[in-house]
Amino acid sequence: MNFHRVPVLAAEGAILAHATVCAGKSSRSNVIAKGTKLTSDHVTALLAAGVETVQVAQLDAGDIVENEAATYVARKLIEGQPCVHMSTALGGRVNIQADCAGVAALEVDAIHRMNAVDPGITVATVQPWMRMGAGGLMATIKIIPFAVPQRALHDAGAVACGAIGLRPPVLDTATLIETRVRPQAPPDKGRRAMQTRLDRFGVSLTDRLVVPHEERSICEAIETARSDLILILTDTATSDLYDTAPAALRLAGGDVIHYGMPVDPGNLLFLGKIGSRPVIGLPGCARSPALNGADWVMERVICGVDVTAADIMGMGVGGLLKDIPERGKPRR
Repeated sequence: MNFHRVPVLAAEGAILAHATVCAGKSSRSNVIAKGTKLTSDHVTALLAAGVETVQVAQLDAGDIVENEAATYVARKLIEGQPCVHMSTALGGRVNIQADCAGVAALEVDAIHRMNAVDPGITVATVQPWMRMGAGGLMATIKIIPFAVPQRALHDAGAVACGAIGLRPPVLDTATLIETRVRPQAPPDKGRRAMQTRLDRFGVSLTDRLVVPHEERSICEAIETARSDLILILTDTATSDLYDTAPAALRLAGGDVIHYGMPVDPGNLLFLGKIGSRPVIGLPGCARSPALNGADWVMERVICGVDVTAADIMGMGVGGLLKDIPERGKPRR
């Protein structure tokens, strides 16, 4: 593609680089938009307005215009991926959106490779595993110049085929086990916050279950739970891998996969399982509706993403989240 200034008389068939005012019908001013392929009528109008030269882009053989190129890239990125759709191209841009709730499944290295093919072919996405709602914007493809070489376009599509997808929820029900250290049940603030989180994914929460903060009581609650997901919110913080709630999970025949995470708020989380069902020991900050580390783990688990100890310990960069007023020991 050649980008240069030419006489208006030589501009027919070229792409106008900048919006230009020209003479319109009834002697009124009119604007030819940036990106317009100039016709003989445009040339006549420009000359009538006294415009002598214009900045244009003239395509080389094999160049693909911006909207066609953006559409091609978007189709490649979501090829074979359910639960996502793409918009119609406009101004060299196509958006990729979620069809339903879920988490963004991205092939990060593939997207990096695509962005390295040609500086005019760009893909911007949300963070990997970010929670999405129906219609949520997951990615935008922008072709920066008015056209890109066909070879570069095909190379970009080849390295990132199917790199953007959505993992929808696979769990339907959850049990929240709350513990108490006093005779009375704790306020239901934590339950309401968790209900809101689960509602985003269409997960039903069973009736409220509050038990004494004792190993045996928590164990029995785990054993009787029949939901797809078990959540444990203790009245006092889980301070060790062998504290009351993790010990109760082991007593019930389950396993603790990991304790602790480099995300704040959210440090005191544990992840486990009983049989094939996931168990998440929630940090106290989960009582607040604000984002915390437990959200990142629970959202992936609900959507069937395998979460390992290495995954959790890899959340530290970007894991310093907004502090919450409810915490007992604020950062400052």
